[in-house]
Amino acid sequence: MLLTATLVGRLPTAMAPLALLLAARADHAGTALGALLAALYALCGAVGQPLLGRAVDRRRLAGVALLAAAVAGGAFTALAVVGTGRNPILSGVLVAIAGLATPPLEAGLRAMWQRLVVPQDQQAAFALDATAQEVVYVAGPALTTILCQLASPTAALIACAAFGATGTALVASSRPARAHNPARRASHWLGPLRSPGVLVLLGAATLLGASLGSFNVYALAAADRHGTGWLAGVLPAALSCGSLVGGIIWARLTHSAPPDQLLRIVSARFAAPLVLLLLTPEPALTVAAAALPGLFLAPWLATAFQQADRLAPQGTATEAAAWLVAVIGLGGAAGTALAGQLSAAGPVAVAALTLTSAVAAALVLALRR
Repeated sequence: MLLTATLVGRLPTAMAPLALLLAARADHAGTALGALLAALYALCGAVGQPLLGRAVDRRRLAGVALLAAAVAGGAFTALAVVGTGRNPILSGVLVAIAGLATPPLEAGLRAMWQRLVVPQDQQAAFALDATAQEVVYVAGPALTTILCQLASPTAALIACAAFGATGTALVASSRPARAHNPARRASHWLGPLRSPGVLVLLGAATLLGASLGSFNVYALAAADRHGTGWLAGVLPAALSCGSLVGGIIWARLTHSAPPDQLLRIVSARFAAPLVLLLLTPEPALTVAAAALPGLFLAPWLATAFQQADRLAPQGTATEAAAWLVAVIGLGGAAGTALAGQLSAAGPVAVAALTLTSAVAAALVLALRR
């Protein structure tokens, strides 16, 4: 129930970027403004999560998440009323507020697993969590598209406010979210960033995000190369489907190795199949090559968040998880931007960036244990 409520509350993070793009086009403001607003939302979300995570560590998830959901919901509703094209500056302010106030449900839940399940089941819990998040990124754009087709982009923005408020209220009503964090928070302005292990993990996660961000551009470049527009959507879907399957398998396995060793193994196995993308095979084989690294994506995320929970100084688990969420997003934005510059050279150049970023993530974990 708690996991389901968290997924509902996180739907706006997957709905808002597409909704903003479509809203800007409907308001005759242009795709450029819509893309700028979508990027601003993602950037502000990455900035806000560690700050809200620190607040959760100092207080409790319920109060912080409810206040954040109210602010974000109000911003989405106001944006739906004023539109995106009438006043771009006001639109940007409202989008920034919605991003900064994104409720820290993802980080909050992952910090609670250690209190909700026994140690021998925590690995499965993290794997289930990482696998279930793929539902958000599949259902979010689909819901946005349906709402825009049946109603308007304004309805999609209002739905962002409604889903965020509903999911957060369900999470906040649960006993674990209303309970104080039993770990007393150490007073230090750096929080979890004072842990060298956390810094290494964040570095690897940033590179993983860059690999994922550049992969989306690779999908578009491959579609152009082969003259098959459907590849642009099918390749990311294949990666997500692989992640779903891999996460389910990972949750059912019993691992005797410690999380740090498992993370190094999974990181290497995620990077290795990406070599196939350099061969630019036929479209059907490209889809298979995209699904193979996906098998190790959910296990990567599950093990990384479990390791962040172990490495974070006492009382900073939520902020550590929030930093992990933030740097993956920032790495994804950087990877997308860099891949966009390389896309003119064709899919092989973009695939090289995707592979290099993934290999670099594996090397960071292998060299800095």
